[in-house]
Amino acid sequence: IDERDQLIRPGMLVVDLGAAPGSWSQVVAKRLNGHGRVIALDILPMTGIAGVEFIQGDFREESVLKTLENSMQGKQADLVISDMAPNISGIGSVDQANAAYLTELAVDFSLKWLKPNGNFLVKVFIGSGFEEIVKLMRESFEKVVTRKPKASRDRSSEVYLLGLKRKSPG
Repeated sequence: IDERDQLIRPGMLVVDLGAAPGSWSQVVAKRLNGHGRVIALDILPMTGIAGVEFIQGDFREESVLKTLENSMQGKQADLVISDMAPNISGIGSVDQANAAYLTELAVDFSLKWLKPNGNFLVKVFIGSGFEEIVKLMRESFEKVVTRKPKASRDRSSEVYLLGLKRKSPG
């Protein structure tokens, strides 16, 4: 996705939500090449990655969100990546609702913490709530596109929505 859309550039502050096991954080840290910050957050532990600040905690909890916001030191992000997914129960309607909730939280975070013209990449599952998320993102970004990475299985309902150029609030 980054090869196609060139989202990551040195000097950026990048927030990686749902970061474990760390593949996005690794790519971001490599592309920043020591010039910029990566703040990664996940409920699961993650092996340390050079150049990545890691916070372990549940993004749905206010205290964890505050820790993340404090670590940003008052700065807005240039890029927010959300690869969060709920633990799968096997009950489609429950899993879809849980996934949509995490996506909504990530969208809310990006709208609060992204710089104007910043970008937001979020993993979503096509199904109930998908169109509402697309609509919300279209209101807040200049352009919204769908991306399906090569690593994703064809039959998987997961895609990424990419919000390009956050509109100035207000």
